[in-house]
Amino acid sequence: MTDNASPPPARFDAREASKFFFRGGHTGWLGLKFTDQGDNWVELELPWREDLLGEDDRAVLASGPIISLMDMASGMAIWQTRQTFAPIATLDLRVDYQRPARERSAVRGRVECYRTTRSAAFVRGIAHDGDADDPVAHVAGVFMTIGSDPRQGKVPSRTGSGVEAGTGDA
Repeated sequence: MTDNASPPPARFDAREASKFFFRGGHTGWLGLKFTDQGDNWVELELPWREDLLGEDDRAVLASGPIISLMDMASGMAIWQTRQTFAPIATLDLRVDYQRPARERSAVRGRVECYRTTRSAAFVRGIAHDGDADDPVAHVAGVFMTIGSDPRQGKVPSRTGSGVEAGTGDA
């Protein structure tokens, strides 16, 4: 008799996943780098590059790439906490800038996932340019778990009967 049970999914590991996530796409173009992880947190780095400047007269990283850094670190912290990769969507990511990054400095983003529910995850973190006690920005966010891909057929409706994806029809 053979056991046809599927093996359990592999535990999410941010270090290993970064090898895939950062080799292409937006995160690859930004040049994001994995730096460290824990059970519920991830730290990434956004290297300084001249084409990522916010102002022509200052050699300081623009806010947009820093937001992308923190969004990616948030997602990876959630997967690290849940120990598995599953689709998520950013519902709210508040970024409170404390000061500009230092000129020609990389920025590190460290985010922890401090609470999860069945359908949401809550994160907080800091972005810094070498001194975590003097952050560039603080972040707080809420992410939604996406249970299934709505492009793949029926998704649960409020009545529980399901609707055909993209049509609104039951």
